[in-house]
Amino acid sequence: MSQVPPTDYLQSAARWFGRGAELLSKSERKALSHAARRLPLNTDPNQMLDEQSSFGERLADRVASFGGSWTFIMIFGGVLLGWTLLNTEILGATAFDPFPYIFLNLMLSMLAAVQAPVILMSQNRQSAKDRRMAAHDYEVNLKAEIEIMALHDKLDALRNEQLSALLRKQQEQIELLTRLLEERR
Repeated sequence: MSQVPPTDYLQSAARWFGRGAELLSKSERKALSHAARRLPLNTDPNQMLDEQSSFGERLADRVASFGGSWTFIMIFGGVLLGWTLLNTEILGATAFDPFPYIFLNLMLSMLAAVQAPVILMSQNRQSAKDRRMAAHDYEVNLKAEIEIMALHDKLDALRNEQLSALLRKQQEQIELLTRLLEERR
């Protein structure tokens, strides 16, 4: 039995994608190229984004991570409780921020004014990571589909080759039987 020729991925692109290789998107060309060369799509988008991130972006991620944790909530609750106890019960009439805690309100407003944009920066960065992961997942899935289509093509070629060989053998047997019948007459 002869070997099935390897699939020409660029020529097959027209059949698989419904358009020629030159009209494919960057992701489709990348998946096709990696499939043709039998290379994995092994870049980790998270690692790549982390390596490309600036100090400010990493800081924003850490602040958002801490600001959205139970540790922060408990510490913040303790500070608020301590502030009110200090200015109400302990210092009493000599409190530096008596009830209604105007200075505390100012500090909380300033904290919120700084923390909100930092959290938004972190969310934007996470959105970029999510988009990169979705694009990577698309490329991996597309490459898998290309490999499956290539396997189908190879199986079809093998089946056609086997059927052709079977038909040739049947034709030889028919010819042999025909000769045998003619010799008997």
